[in-house]
Amino acid sequence: MSNEVKKDTKDLLEQDRRDFVIGATQAVGAVGAVCAAYPFVKSMSPAENVKALSTTEVDISEIAEGETKTVMWRGRPVFIRHRTADEISAMEKDDAATGERALLDPQTDESRVQKKEWLVTMAVCTHLGCVPMEGGNFDGWLCPCHGSQFDASGRVRRGPAPTNLEVPPYTFLDDSTIKIG
Repeated sequence: MSNEVKKDTKDLLEQDRRDFVIGATQAVGAVGAVCAAYPFVKSMSPAENVKALSTTEVDISEIAEGETKTVMWRGRPVFIRHRTADEISAMEKDDAATGERALLDPQTDESRVQKKEWLVTMAVCTHLGCVPMEGGNFDGWLCPCHGSQFDASGRVRRGPAPTNLEVPPYTFLDDSTIKIG
């Protein structure tokens, strides 16, 4: 073989080796980039405990008529009230109340409930975020912080609260279970 052919063969082998090393380096770099990016991408997905908090199922069969149960949903309290027939009729009458019993944030009782006997509402005062307790002049809740009063439909009736208690999204799975969220 001539020196020129040997040199060409040697150059071809070196080029093949160089191409292999470059390709292998690129492949290792790509795998490394994917491995480095995976934790960042995964951190953007909600954690399992957060997914679990997105909805809450509540057994309402144990709540006696006239009683309220407080449950947690997304780290915030929710009132579930099993209303009596008297409370329901009083709230329906108050839909059009005037004078001292007038609604500060008008909303009908029917628009706040899915089933008349069940009220589901956030247990957070719309004034400064305190948790109201049962009581007040309207057979509902009284905020201990600044005296806002809410009726048995969660509507603000007195005090500095600007709006009614929020109604969270909920559905009745059956006659004894509510899914909040």
